[in-house]
Amino acid sequence: MRNLSVVTEFILLGIPHTKDMESMLFVLFLGFYIFTLLGNLLILLAIVSSTRLHTPMYFFLCQLSVCDIFFPSVSSPKMLFYLSGNSRVISYAGCASQLFFYHFLGCTECFLYTVMAYDRFVAICYPLRYTVIMSHRACAILAVGTSFFGCIQATFLTALTFQLPYCGANEVDYFFCDIPVMLKLACADTSALEMVGFISVGLMPLSCFLLILTSYSRIVCSILQIRSAEGRRRAFSTCSAHLTAILLFYMPVVLIYLRPTPSPWLDATVQILNNLVTPMLNPLIYSLRNKEVKSSLRKVLHHLGFLPEPL
Repeated sequence: MRNLSVVTEFILLGIPHTKDMESMLFVLFLGFYIFTLLGNLLILLAIVSSTRLHTPMYFFLCQLSVCDIFFPSVSSPKMLFYLSGNSRVISYAGCASQLFFYHFLGCTECFLYTVMAYDRFVAICYPLRYTVIMSHRACAILAVGTSFFGCIQATFLTALTFQLPYCGANEVDYFFCDIPVMLKLACADTSALEMVGFISVGLMPLSCFLLILTSYSRIVCSILQIRSAEGRRRAFSTCSAHLTAILLFYMPVVLIYLRPTPSPWLDATVQILNNLVTPMLNPLIYSLRNKEVKSSLRKVLHHLGFLPEPL
């Protein structure tokens, strides 16, 4: 038998084709990360501090903001650590943890967008029964369900990846541990597992997307039946932010995981946008066209001393 050394740690090589750009990338990504954390914390404070925003829609938005705080925190701290000139080494357990929490939070967000689409469907198609259907108990079950099924999906994908033997190369040609790059390092045939992983990663977002599409098809039909132009405009405005966030979420997933021929540099670029830019943009998307959120944000910023007292 061959004497193969078992890998106990990995080395993150970082973003492909960015040699000698570490200082510039550190400043850029640190700025993105700080703005992401601040933006989502402000959204949380605005919603929690305003009783007018204690509705199912904003309850799920709070959950989305929590995910957007933790999602970039899976890979960004370690990336910023080695971009500042420190060690690129990550332990085996740390690598597995990165992969698990990345997919746990990503899957949770995917399910959460589906729940938010259902919430808008009930609000527009069944407005008189909205408070009954979207009761506190129903919202709690849906919120817990998104995290529970996200955990199930992430556990399956992590177990699928790390049940493979890693006994040779330990250089991860990426800026964090993800399924495609980890399978390349395994010293075993991964073709069957790649197919299972591809189906699993593709099937879950596709199912959620079809449910979202179904909800919005019903929503559009209901909105078109509204007689007044102002009524139609207000109904569409409540959905526009959610639709924008969905597009920003799904485009990177398709580009990274569902393309037949992967491109390391393109994948890394899209992944950076997915990890840092989209979570940073979500607070802006949900607040710019929402008068209630903007009003609550002004009050929060005033209490924090960043804005003068409103006239």
